[in-house]
Amino acid sequence: MVLLPFPRRYPTNRWLQLAGLVLTGGLLGGCAAVGRLPNLEPGNYQFFRTNDPALAAAIGKEGTVYVEQKHDSLEFLIEPPNSTPRRFTYPLHRGQHVILLDRKFDLDVFTIPFKARPPQGPVPVQLNTNFNAALYFGRRLDFYHVNSRLLLNGQQQPQVRTVGLGYGLFTGLGSTIINPDVTNQQTKVAEYEGFVVHVGAAAIYDARIFNLGLAIGADQLLGPDGPNWVYQRKPWFGVLFGLDLN
Repeated sequence: MVLLPFPRRYPTNRWLQLAGLVLTGGLLGGCAAVGRLPNLEPGNYQFFRTNDPALAAAIGKEGTVYVEQKHDSLEFLIEPPNSTPRRFTYPLHRGQHVILLDRKFDLDVFTIPFKARPPQGPVPVQLNTNFNAALYFGRRLDFYHVNSRLLLNGQQQPQVRTVGLGYGLFTGLGSTIINPDVTNQQTKVAEYEGFVVHVGAAAIYDARIFNLGLAIGADQLLGPDGPNWVYQRKPWFGVLFGLDLN
């Protein structure tokens, strides 16, 4: 019997391909599941858009209205300043839609699957896949598209679709490979994982359960090799992925 040596690890591109397939599949399944809501939560919304001129005229120039869904209708409560509140019911019909906007602050915990670092001197473009985590705080914009669809039995059923976008800042902790090549040959250790603190800004796609974002940030390497690290406080680009804490 001939024993073949067991490979110590897969090539990096094999890991990246596998991670990409898993992430893509998860996102496609997640978008299908969380892109729709059974009902619109009652509350204050900013009236964003409608294709029904009668509804637009009824709401007027009021930016914020109270909306509550009741079966196949929306009930609006408008409270203009120094005026009598108005309440009316708007039946949902096929071909007509209402888009409402909800603005709020957002607090999330993210992982950063990878960081792409631009070339620095003799060091080419690097892809850092070490552990990275971040705490994100920003502004979230939830758009609710409310309309009605025709079922096979001839009845109309309200449907609510949602899309969330956000922007904000993040900070967190992570690690990166440190060796002589990235420290101008100044480190006294052949190779080790250094401890970094990162800060940056991100644009987020919020799907109510998971969040995906594009980020730009910079790292601060802690320890004696920090001043010699070629990526010290240099920008990197990456992807953020996490769960909504709200």
